[in-house]
Amino acid sequence: MTRRHGYALLAALAAIVVLISAAIYVGFAGDTSSRDTLHPAPRTPAGSADPASSGTWVGTWSASPAGAEPDSQAGYPGKSIRNVVHTSFGGTRARVTLSNLYGQQPLTLTHASIAVAEGPDTPAAARGTLRRLTFGGNHSVVIPPGRQALSDEVRLRVPADADLLVSTYAPAPSGPVTYHRHARQFSYMAPGDRVADGPGGSYIEQSPYWRYLTAVDVLTQDAKGAVVVIGDSLTDGVTSTVGANARWTDVLAARLRDEPGAPRYTVLNQGISGNRILSDGPRRPGRPADNPSGLSRFERDVLSRSGVRCVVIALGVNDILRNPHRTDPGEITAGLREMTRQAHARGLRVVGATLMPFGGHRGHTPRLEAVRVAVNDEIRAGRVFDAYVDFDLALRDRYDPRRLRAEYDSGDHLHPSDAGYRRMGEALDPSLLKGTAPAEL
Repeated sequence: MTRRHGYALLAALAAIVVLISAAIYVGFAGDTSSRDTLHPAPRTPAGSADPASSGTWVGTWSASPAGAEPDSQAGYPGKSIRNVVHTSFGGTRARVTLSNLYGQQPLTLTHASIAVAEGPDTPAAARGTLRRLTFGGNHSVVIPPGRQALSDEVRLRVPADADLLVSTYAPAPSGPVTYHRHARQFSYMAPGDRVADGPGGSYIEQSPYWRYLTAVDVLTQDAKGAVVVIGDSLTDGVTSTVGANARWTDVLAARLRDEPGAPRYTVLNQGISGNRILSDGPRRPGRPADNPSGLSRFERDVLSRSGVRCVVIALGVNDILRNPHRTDPGEITAGLREMTRQAHARGLRVVGATLMPFGGHRGHTPRLEAVRVAVNDEIRAGRVFDAYVDFDLALRDRYDPRRLRAEYDSGDHLHPSDAGYRRMGEALDPSLLKGTAPAEL
């Protein structure tokens, strides 16, 4: 063999190795802590001349995938979806997570972008802030059923306490759509590929859902980590004013940004309306259960969030109130202790919430009231969490502890009013969130 032929053979072998390595990378789903994610290669945005940024990657917004959107078997081919989400802390770079958890076929997105909104309740981007998103350096991404994709980072000055616009375009049918039903925030849709549309005039259709988008992370020096809240409709913010960011977690986020001495944590709301600790929602062939139980989604929705430092658990009312009723307080507290144990295994502190009253609600009975009281007794005795916030005491009627106070009641005797959500956000002492040493329970 001549030297020239030898070099050619070596070059061919090297090319084959590169191709095989690339194929392995594309097919790899990540480590066991986030095995449902397609991880992009680290990449500096094109045109960036600044040195490597310092800071910590922390979630500034998130929402749990709650199910498959009804009547979305075809997805939204030929439409642009512009999700509007609200930041907790800001940063200098951003990345997003898109989910096809409830899909039954690959989701192809050929165009995606992120921008700072021009103002509240608008699909218009602030001038000069719209950035095209890439995935492993590619403008398009194919997300298999049951998986999610993390975008490359983009250089973007993300403000704290501001709206972001995350837009996607799917050219072909791709349903069913993974969504979060109770956004309490209007997002938008437009015909055609309008992902790069800054003014937003084409986004004429309003939507009450978040679709595909499950997280926005920022590279930040301001926040030192995240507190992740797992809960039900009381955390999801059902009955709070749409577009006002009036959930109790929004109130807490403002306190952690502004109050001296408070831990500088972002607040990630992982509430799902109707959620229970022990039971899943409906299960349909070929996809995960809608509204998965707190236990089954704890790893995905809480422990795997970027920068998590503390966990708040606000679950249990639906286990008591919804069929099949859980009338053994020990079952409910055992589920709460299991989530606490899993968080402790990661060195995370856990703060739990007492169960708020629902007297006057159509499902209330003396028997179910006794279960709620028994669960709260265990929480207050320190046998479930490292610490607790007493939402029950903060919002109950002092003359009838089975009920919410009238000014805190939205009218259905279960969900708070805006004033009630504010009281919840004010009731949690930020100092409870500090520290990582797990308690012996």
